[in-house]
Order: sequence, then C-alpha cells, then structure tokens
Amino acid sequence: MYLVYADEQGRVYDHPEAYAVGRNGEMLTEILEEELIPLPEGATLVSLPDTVPVGMDPDTGEMMRLDGFTAVGALLPQGFTRLLLPGYVKTDKQKKFPLFGYTAVVWKDGAFWTAARQSDDPYQWNPLNFPMEELKSRVEQTLSMFPENRILRHLSHCALEYECLTASNNFFHRWEGSLPVSYTCNAGCYGCISEQPEDSGFPSPQTRMNFKPTEDELVEVMLHHLKTPESIISFGQGCEGEPSTMAGIIVPAIRRVRQKTDMGLININTNAGLTDHIKGIVDAGLDLMRVSIISAIDEHYNAYYRPRGYTLENVARSAEYAASKGVYTSINYLCFPGVFDREEEIEAMINFIRRTGIRLIQLRNLNIDPESYLEMIPKAQGEVFGMKQAIEIYQQELPDVVIGSFTHVPPKELLRRKNM
Repeated sequence: MYLVYADEQGRVYDHPEAYAVGRNGEMLTEILEEELIPLPEGATLVSLPDTVPVGMDPDTGEMMRLDGFTAVGALLPQGFTRLLLPGYVKTDKQKKFPLFGYTAVVWKDGAFWTAARQSDDPYQWNPLNFPMEELKSRVEQTLSMFPENRILRHLSHCALEYECLTASNNFFHRWEGSLPVSYTCNAGCYGCISEQPEDSGFPSPQTRMNFKPTEDELVEVMLHHLKTPESIISFGQGCEGEPSTMAGIIVPAIRRVRQKTDMGLININTNAGLTDHIKGIVDAGLDLMRVSIISAIDEHYNAYYRPRGYTLENVARSAEYAASKGVYTSINYLCFPGVFDREEEIEAMINFIRRTGIRLIQLRNLNIDPESYLEMIPKAQGEVFGMKQAIEIYQQELPDVVIGSFTHVPPKELLRRKNM
C-alpha cells in the first residue's frame, strides 16, 4: 500500500518505498487492508493545494514528509463512504480546501485503492446514466412544455451547468427529482454549498435560487414528475435554503397534488428545526422526510449548523411527529473520520435515532476543509473507534435501521399510503 502523491503540474505518482497513511481527524494513522476497496468507477483523483504528502517509512514505521510534492486524495462517487482522510500536512494553514470530501488513496497491486466502503447501490447515481446530449434534448423538450415555469428553468441550469443528477432526473422523468422552493434559511451552516459569507475563505460551488416560486409552479413540477410508484419528488436541494420556511406554499401544493394523484412519493430534505411548519407539511400528505444532521450533541450541532431560532430539540420533535404519522423518516448523516466515530457521538446519535423512530441512516461524506471543521467543534471526550468499527456498532445496536446513502422507495408496509 504505497504512497500516492503529485508534482506541481498535477502529475500523479506512486512512491516506490514509502507506505501510504491516512488521517482520522487530526491523527495520522496506518491504513489497514480491511479499510481499502478498489477505486470506484466515477471517482476522481485530485491534488490537495498547499499540502505536503506524508507517508510511512517501511523500515522504522516513522512518518515521513515528501517535501516538494503535493498530497493526493480521491473524490468518491455517491454511495461510497469515506473511512480516512488523505495523509498530509498543510504548508499554509490559512488556506482552505474547496468544499469536497477528500479520501485517502493508495497504490496497491498495480492499481489505485481508496479507504472507503460501499454503503449503497450507486447505479441510479452513476453519471454514465445521464448522457449529456440526451439531457440537453430532454431539457429543451421539457422547457418547451412549461415555458413559464421558473423552477424548471432553474433546474435546467443545475442539470446542465452543475451536472446535478437529482435535477437531471426531472428531465429524464425518473427516480428522485428536485423541487427547490426556498431562497431563505434558518441556519448558517459552516459548509453550506449554496451560500457562504464573503470572508469565509472558500467559495460556494453552487448558486442559490433567488426567487420565490408560486404554488402553481410547485404543483406543475410535482404532477409532471409523479407518474410512477417509484417516482420521488424532493423539496430541499443543495441550491436552496431550508424548504420548510416555505410551508405556506408547500402545504396547499401537496394537498392539490394528492387530490389529483396518489402516484409516487413526496419527500422533504430538511433541517427539521421549524417543528410547526414540519407538522403542517406532514399533515398535508408527506411520504418521506430526510433530516440533515451532523451530531446529536448540542454543542457540536450548533457549531456547524448555527441555527437561527431553533434547537436540536426542535429537530427531534419534528422527526418524532413525522414518524408518529407514518412518514418514513431518515437522517442525512454528514460523516467525518475522527468525529463520526467518537464514542460520545455514537452514543448520542443512537439515542436520537431510537427516540425519533428513524428508519434509515443515509451516510454522506462531509464536504469541508478538515482543519477549519476540527477547529470549530468540541474535542473528543472518549475513545475514537475508526469509521469501520463505528458503522459496525450502528449495525449491531440498531439492527432494524437501514444503513445506506440515498433516499429509497420503502417497502409498502412501511408507508402510510399502503394502497400505492
């Protein structure tokens, strides 16, 4: 398992002697065979700016710097969970990485391998299923059908420019499609991908929607997409703020749609902080709810989400209410090696899941500058198990909870609308 590194021109090399190491939080650590999988199809190798790669001397076991070169990491496709960060040290601690999830990569048996696990079936999120020429044609066709719908115009930009697969599904007319609705948010997430303060040090990779859609526009998009039992339409996208802030138009839109069709599923991706708004959306006919969360510990949660006018307790109450009404609930769990796997984090999250009736854990790699994130959250209080063992603990402690990466169509018996 040899060190992978890059030169100033971005050319990638494998070291003939030095072993690769990874980082679990701040700690450099040996990479174990059981933590490696072949580099998945669709993964990308990237050099980490302003870094020096670190490897291990095979004779002494000591860490060694490779000055004059740059560390390399892998960006994983959806459905794969990172187990370790790349091994590196920064040459300029003031510089911040772009908002991606960097994963340790090694050279082994004549090929690239990465410290990760497959958490879900990536088929529906494989870019090869989204050929650009066909997408362009479908975008033109859809926009000609709905020339006044601003949401679809906005989604056409997301699909063609950002290559957002969820937005693209609206035009391929399948699987989980986007329904962005909100340009405002009740949180100031440190790693927000659509809105960052000018002095944050890293630009947002996406542009947030800048208009308030109408109820009619929502209904139009929903009815256009919800044509099969497997169709999912989802409020709460990366290009918007918190969707529940727009409950005033979401609630009547859902009711109108459900008066016309019982086909497909209506989902909301939400921070779930506005409990009264969530209750209204649930009562209108919501099928699925995915709650974005990074920790079930108040201090950690608040440091990252910077909530405005709500608390983690509000989040728990929203999830409890949705589950009590038969909504299939999941968490969008933002994972970071060295934090996700802390003893106190695991204990708190297991208690949260048991209390709220969450049925699915969607493991998502946290896209963040590691140093910035580690500086802002509490230090570890107990044992740090490693990502692989932490996931195994969840499997043991929550045997009835599914661990994956995506929103899925649940079994009919778990849905409140069982006549689908």
